[in-house]
Amino acid sequence: DQKPTPAANPGSIQSNPPKPLIAVPESELIKQVLAGDMTAARELYNAHVAAVHRLSLRMTGDPALAQEVTQDSFVRAFKTLQTFRGDAAFATWMHRIATSTALNAIRSRKRWNARYADMDDVELKGGAAQQRREAEPDLKVRLYAAIDALPDIYRAVFVLYDVEGHTHDEIGALLGIPNGTSKARLSAARTKLRAALHEFEGEWANA
Repeated sequence: DQKPTPAANPGSIQSNPPKPLIAVPESELIKQVLAGDMTAARELYNAHVAAVHRLSLRMTGDPALAQEVTQDSFVRAFKTLQTFRGDAAFATWMHRIATSTALNAIRSRKRWNARYADMDDVELKGGAAQQRREAEPDLKVRLYAAIDALPDIYRAVFVLYDVEGHTHDEIGALLGIPNGTSKARLSAARTKLRAALHEFEGEWANA
C-alpha cells in the first residue's frame, strides 16, 4: 500500500525518517554494543537520535516531553538490545520503541502543546480536510484538542500517516499491526476529527 509522494512544500512537516549514515554496518555496531563498547553505543545513538526525536515531538507536541521520550526510548532500546533479532531494520525496531514510549508518556501527561507551530501545517488527507493558515485561532485550538482526545491507538496511526508520512505497511511494521488494521484506525481517527470539528466546516477546504 503506497502513498503518492507529497509535493515539496517548505511549510510541510511531512517526511519519512532519513536513512542513518553509519561508518560501519549496524549489525557490527550492535554486536559491539552488546559486548560493552560504549563508543559503538554512542555511534548507534547518534545515527538514530534525530529521527527518534522528530517522531517523539510529533507524537507528543511538547518539546520537553519529546526530549524525555527520546531519552527513555534509547534507554529501553539498549536495555533490550539483546532481543533485537534483525528481522526488521534497526530503525524500524527503534521507531516501534519510540512510538510505544511516546504513547505511554501521552497517557501520563495528556496535553497537546498549542504552541507547537509546525502542527499548523497538518494535512488531513483522504477526504478529511486541509487546515488553512488563515484559519481562526479557535479552529487551531480545537484541532489540537481533537487530536489529543483521540484514543491512543487512533492517534498513533493518524500521526504516523498524516503527519509523519508513513505508508500503512510501514505503520504496520512500527506498531506490530496488520495493514488493514492501520487503515481502519486511520479512517476512525479522521471520522472522529471530522465530528469534533464539524462546526468549523466552513473553515476547511476539501482535500
